[in-house]
Amino acid sequence: MKLIGKSAIVTGSASGIGRAIAELYAREGAAVAIADVNLEAAQAVAAAIVKAGGKAIGIAMDVTNEAAVDAATDQVAQTFGAVDILVSNAGIQIVNPIENYAFSDWKKMLAIHLDGAFLTTKAALRHMYPDNRGGTVIYMGSVHSHEASPLKSAYVTAKHGLLGLARVLAKEGAAHNVRSYVICPGFVRTPLVDKQIPEQARELGISEAEVIRKVMLGATVDGIFTTVDDVAQTALFLAAFPSAALTGQSVVVSHGWFMQ
Repeated sequence: MKLIGKSAIVTGSASGIGRAIAELYAREGAAVAIADVNLEAAQAVAAAIVKAGGKAIGIAMDVTNEAAVDAATDQVAQTFGAVDILVSNAGIQIVNPIENYAFSDWKKMLAIHLDGAFLTTKAALRHMYPDNRGGTVIYMGSVHSHEASPLKSAYVTAKHGLLGLARVLAKEGAAHNVRSYVICPGFVRTPLVDKQIPEQARELGISEAEVIRKVMLGATVDGIFTTVDDVAQTALFLAAFPSAALTGQSVVVSHGWFMQ
């Protein structure tokens, strides 16, 4: 059990990638906070983990609200005794060409992806920095942290921004034994991606099958979607890594779509 004795907060973990990470962490011994804007769903996931023999709580967290983030993080620290791992995973997707992209949507995207990463990091560091006890912060980036795609100006901008935040944290956090990483998945077949398929088909004037075959999987080496388990196993590897040798790095998990 690679995370025995550790506590973790995973944002946006009532479903999809976040849930897979939280469940794997719990199986590996961590006490996990399922942090999600949907409290009922978060509590349901936590209950399932507990029923399976793990340790978890479900908490409400709007990652764009500083007071809410601070209160939820402090609740986790009080319940579990520490915050050792933060996985900043909460995210949404809105696709549109730049000329039609509503400014309100742009601000919403950056608030959830970037403001949320900053606020949850700041809150977690209050529990990682004292006495240099240390910790691990993992940001959920994307292949779009490294390259662009049409219709995704806000998403690409936000995911690029996470690289900068992680790199600064790697340098600032080193003195306190805090490490940072960015996981950069390719397309993962989650509800977030399923929602994009008809949207992109409409915007690009192609069929949904072509969106999957050409847009989403065309650059992979095997024509296969990245899975939630691919990403969760990477998050486990990074959380358990025994030194700062990889701090500040991004790890691409994309079936060869992007290679760095």
